[in-house]
Amino acid sequence: MTKYPFPKLDLHLHLDGSFRTETMYELAQERGVALPGGTLEGYAKYMYDTSNADSVNEYLTMFDAPSSVLQDKASLTRVTKELIEDLHASGVRYAEIRFAPQLHTVKGLTQDDAVEAVLEGRRQGMAEFTDIDINIITCMMVFGPEPINHKANAETLKVCKRWFAEEGVVALDLAGAEGFDPIADYAPFFLDAQAAGVNITCHAGDSQDWQTVKDAMDFGSKRIGHGHHIYENPALVRRAAAEGVALEICPTSNVQCKTRASYALHPAKNLLEMGVAVTINTDNMTMARVTLDDEYDHCLNEMGFEYNDLIRMNINSVRASFMKKEKKDALIKELESYLK
Repeated sequence: MTKYPFPKLDLHLHLDGSFRTETMYELAQERGVALPGGTLEGYAKYMYDTSNADSVNEYLTMFDAPSSVLQDKASLTRVTKELIEDLHASGVRYAEIRFAPQLHTVKGLTQDDAVEAVLEGRRQGMAEFTDIDINIITCMMVFGPEPINHKANAETLKVCKRWFAEEGVVALDLAGAEGFDPIADYAPFFLDAQAAGVNITCHAGDSQDWQTVKDAMDFGSKRIGHGHHIYENPALVRRAAAEGVALEICPTSNVQCKTRASYALHPAKNLLEMGVAVTINTDNMTMARVTLDDEYDHCLNEMGFEYNDLIRMNINSVRASFMKKEKKDALIKELESYLK
């Protein structure tokens, strides 16, 4: 039994930031890819040093190494299955694993191939660990002004719509570096997805201000990746609460990337009290060196939350999740039984 025995959900979890370091090193050795630091210990130290970044964009450089390794179906399937095993071991009941299929096409895979490989890892993981439920979110990417990556993002949208009809792919996201371009420039992709019945979430309001959150809300996103800078605009907070917008808060990531000065100064508790559907997530389990239990410790010891808040935020996660509707009621009822 884990430290927090209630069902836990992680809605904001990146595949290429949540791998076993030993596996990544092994895969790199097999594929002739040099990792930063050279040795397994050196690579672990590199990630430790880089995770304490001066900005989100500096933090994102850590993803270059795993992306250079995860360029074949076998590696993508393996790290997905292992992540599910690790989530199960830490007591997670439901998670949505996100990744950008366009980042795995350097050595010949198509974006469809990448999605197929991740879904195979999902299938294997859920077959072995039958009491955990996993879904996949495909991410478009921001590398600069929107036209730079338009073709690859358009393909990600097509791939997401194609696999959305299958079991496992549940939403479209936009990730990457904030600040190069208004998120509003990506609205056509999200409007297209929604017109096809595809769910959406969007990174916003982390390294950039509340305007990015407003842009995402304006094109219909009811879930925001991070989004904590909404706190600086009380009117937008009230709108988010009224519209049922959920924030995918990742405390340790926010502190490491210096988008919040400390856990104690993070506004997540205040946002919850103001009626916003706050959820707590890990973002990158390996790179941030956290599990959900670690994040909950920070919530209770440094961020002003109480035990029942953890339950309520997991209920928020259930409601905001892209799991099948018929599963939600039973999971909410189970979570409510843990309220003190």
